[in-house]
Amino acid sequence: MSASSKFRNNTEKRTNKKERAKERRENRHQEISRLRTIPYSDHERWWSAETIAAVTGANPGIGFEIARQLASHGLTVILTSRDATLGEEATKALQEQGLKAVFHQLDVSDHESIDTFCACVKEKYGGLDILINNAGISHIIGSENSVEFAEKVININYIGTKNMIKSALPLMKPSSEGARIVNVRSRLGRLNGRRNRIADVGLRQKLEDPELLSEDVIDATMNKFLEEVKDGSWISGGWPQNNTDYSLSKLAVNCYTRVMGRVLAGRGDGEKIYINCCCPGWVKTAMTGWAGLTSPEVGADTAVWLALLRDQSVNGKFFAERREINF
Repeated sequence: MSASSKFRNNTEKRTNKKERAKERRENRHQEISRLRTIPYSDHERWWSAETIAAVTGANPGIGFEIARQLASHGLTVILTSRDATLGEEATKALQEQGLKAVFHQLDVSDHESIDTFCACVKEKYGGLDILINNAGISHIIGSENSVEFAEKVININYIGTKNMIKSALPLMKPSSEGARIVNVRSRLGRLNGRRNRIADVGLRQKLEDPELLSEDVIDATMNKFLEEVKDGSWISGGWPQNNTDYSLSKLAVNCYTRVMGRVLAGRGDGEKIYINCCCPGWVKTAMTGWAGLTSPEVGADTAVWLALLRDQSVNGKFFAERREINF
């Protein structure tokens, strides 16, 4: 076979592979849309109008849709955002649909803001049943990769989420069904993604070994990356080369979810807290420059599904499109 024929064959194979992947993705999205039309049975519904769910970063996109879907299932939703004006407008939109939603300003990068939010929730509602950590930022749109805002991205996406979880743990209401924490993350943060993995095999093994993984290991990894950003050595440091700072911030939360899954697994009956993370997919929102492949409605589905899932064996895991995937 000639070189040109081999090239054509390889090109056709890649094209066919992409088309098959697109078809599988579209079929799954259609299936999720169908599943969303099926009402929960009385046996599945463990919640009521008194069940309190908080969603961070909920004024735009995926966060707003998560809040809308939870409220549509009859829960009371606390919609939060850093921008009070936008948050109040988003909450009003839900209220006008007859949904039970309230607003509270929250900036997860600000300790004082987190403390104020938690104190208000404790005083008004006695605690939380569900926490959806959706707040996050990215300064990368399209194929251009930049780490100019790396410290800010890590601080909000990872440190902010971690601080929110730690502050909210005492708020999570004891119940026979267990409280739930869902972290909205990304496949870009997978440890062994083929195109965007950490090159340092030793570091990767430390992050994926349950016996070695800890909060200190995750923090040290983020600090090492930020140090290399400052001295300009990050490119040769073996970090992901696609959406670098965003990917690492999501990897950190994915790893922290696993750590907390182990920690929380030891809680007794009536005190259970289940924590999982999920990837909404590449969603058409302002963060993606409206260039995604998935609607916010489908993108929000897995987070809502995890929050309402009655199966108490699901803990410390990673999901996409209602299916467990590897970290």
